[in-house]
Amino acid sequence: MPERWAVAAQYALPKQALTRLAGAFAGARLGGLTQAAIRRFVARYGVDMSEAADPDIAGYASFNDFFTRALRTGARPLAPADYVCPVDGAISQFGAIQRDQIFQAKGHAYSTRALLACDAREAAAFDHGQFATLYLSPRDYHRIHMPCAGRLQRMVHVPGALFSVNPATARGVPGLFARNERVVCWFDTARGPLVLVLVGATIVGSMATVWHGVVNPPRPAQPRRWDYAGQAIELAQGAEMGRFLLGSTVVLLWPHGTLRFNPGWATGGAVRMGEALGKALG
Repeated sequence: MPERWAVAAQYALPKQALTRLAGAFAGARLGGLTQAAIRRFVARYGVDMSEAADPDIAGYASFNDFFTRALRTGARPLAPADYVCPVDGAISQFGAIQRDQIFQAKGHAYSTRALLACDAREAAAFDHGQFATLYLSPRDYHRIHMPCAGRLQRMVHVPGALFSVNPATARGVPGLFARNERVVCWFDTARGPLVLVLVGATIVGSMATVWHGVVNPPRPAQPRRWDYAGQAIELAQGAEMGRFLLGSTVVLLWPHGTLRFNPGWATGGAVRMGEALGKALG
């Protein structure tokens, strides 16, 4: 199917209904049917179960248990770097924010304010900063970890569309990551603010954080906000901060002059959680 047709089909699909259906199946404990679905998924996407803390498919009571599986100890050592990669996946895009514009794909950009669903003053903290957009494919490990130590300040659940977030859709849907449902997590770090945005997608049943649990569903019409500034929720570098129940994308934002990306990084390249992401400046 030509790429433009696949993108056009995204607009017509009943994405909310498909997502609810997928979420219900993924959370169900269906015995042999669940095990068969997991085996088919492992074979279809080439999932490396030798890295899992429990490599036995029979040990997973639901598809969600399998999809959010923990890794065995030592499977993702942390590089001796100021910032480490928070996920397994592929580098969709990374680099400098042009004033307040984040590059999505050829011909498409979106604003920090739209992505973060915040006011202009808050978004201005990232003017001329740095960003990284990391895509998690179905075969990847789907827990999200801290690139550096940070103290949680607030979280916002932003309702939105549920377009697929694969590379073809990123090329074809304007403002994709600022249109889709997302969970925006703000941290204070030793080098200033850091934002991790968990972006939803078609059939992403839900997103969860370690301090809140499952954030969505519910999916109300208006954003929901939680203030954690008065709580001492501190996460070490490499600590788990959240997970996707089915796959999606993470967008990270840093202020101007915060880091220099690993010179080995390249758009489209594969990355693994814990490898060097970048070096702090200053």
